[in-house]
Amino acid sequence: MSGQSNGSQEFGASRASGGSLRLAIPSDGAMSEPTMRFLEECGMPVHRPSPRRYTATIPAIDGIEVIYQRTSDITSKVEDGNADIGLVGFDNFQESRIEGGDTLLIMPGLGFGRCELVVAVPDSWVDVDSMADLADLAVEFRETGRELRVASKYPRLASRFLFRNGVNYFSLASVSGTLEAAPSMGYADIILDVTASGVTLRENRLKRLEDGTVLVSEGSLVGNRALLRQHRDRLETAREIIERIEAHRSAEVYLRITANVEGDSEEAVAAKVLERPETVGLQGPTVARVFAPDGKLWFAVTVYVDKQNLTTVVDHFRTIGGASVTVSDASYVFGQESSAYAALLTELGLA
Repeated sequence: MSGQSNGSQEFGASRASGGSLRLAIPSDGAMSEPTMRFLEECGMPVHRPSPRRYTATIPAIDGIEVIYQRTSDITSKVEDGNADIGLVGFDNFQESRIEGGDTLLIMPGLGFGRCELVVAVPDSWVDVDSMADLADLAVEFRETGRELRVASKYPRLASRFLFRNGVNYFSLASVSGTLEAAPSMGYADIILDVTASGVTLRENRLKRLEDGTVLVSEGSLVGNRALLRQHRDRLETAREIIERIEAHRSAEVYLRITANVEGDSEEAVAAKVLERPETVGLQGPTVARVFAPDGKLWFAVTVYVDKQNLTTVVDHFRTIGGASVTVSDASYVFGQESSAYAALLTELGLA
């Protein structure tokens, strides 16, 4: 209890100051560590002075206060204005968001925390493999005087999905603990839960229905529409976060390749490089004179190419006489503008 009280006091103090952008991130669950790693990979490592503190900073960017929240609470914290933006699973956002509310999806599908929300039934139900089979079974249960019992941490998503697929007779129990044991322990017939690999389901003698995927979830960036529109300084700080995330995500598919190529001129070397479409890269090669001690005309060529074309590009450099071919990862690839930030400005009516 004392830890929760301290966290509340820190949070209240930060709200009173009112200046910093407040970023909510998961303090628990499967999303916590992946979120921290993701921020670090994007060049925004979180500095938390003590694991007992509920607030932290991102030293790489001024004006950010990180607020640790339960994963299930992040969307509502953004919605009610206790945080300006938040990193949360798409599943949680879809379950918790308010239709027509202030919370908007800024960047979906950030590539971490991937899982699927699925319908799983006992593997002993050999005749139940699809949602249509489940709908028929629910009717049979109804005719015998009972309803299909469903356990889920996602009551809203579960109800919508079941009704949409013709499962009209069921009772829904919202459960906060482990769901996989619910059928074997007798307090549910089926479950709707998230899974990453399916191993836990199989270990508990459950099987996924072939068309029972409710949604695919990854980490997402959400924000409070009203706060970002009202506080331009916070919006500018949010832009830095969005730009770094977008540039890092863009860089994940590219490699930087540098090679020395002998030739008569920069134009001649560039023409050789561009003989293969895979070497065009982002905007073509950068070619610069190398002042070699042997007096020969060598040029350093740098190009950013798709990772899947690596072998083809290296072979091409060898064919045109390239030497000292080096390959490295790109940390960031910034475009002329951030498409995600431009879309946010449009959503806020500020474009």
